Amino acid sequence: MSAAEACPCGRARSYRACCGALHAGAPAPDPESLMRSRYSAFVRGNAAYLLSTWHASTRPLTLALDDPPPRWLGLEIKRTWRIDDHHAGVEFVARFRHGGGSAVRQHERSRFVLEAGRWFYLDGAG
Repeated sequence: MSAAEACPCGRARSYRACCGALHAGAPAPDPESLMRSRYSAFVRGNAAYLLSTWHASTRPLTLALDDPPPRWLGLEIKRTWRIDDHHAGVEFVARFRHGGGSAVRQHERSRFVLEAGRWFYLDGAG
């Protein structure tokens, strides 16, 4: 598989078979998959997907992505946990670089909620 076909989320799958399916409307099977698909949406500049997977109680009205976009360098899932049948968390580190600047690490513990059979991003803390 070429780098252009690989999924940005870091799984050894093509974009089409991985996050691309979620971006096309398939529900994420678990919070980690949703987190990975959201990372891929940032990489691909897909603000509509980011908003659609953000829980209505915390979702902003609009989302302006950086222009020019950062260069995304990778995603590392540190751990996942279930709180109950409808709540879970994912701890991750995403790395990116703006222009020729130093790489930045975004370390977050995100919370997710399951509603009507779909996982949604709720919020995150650094």
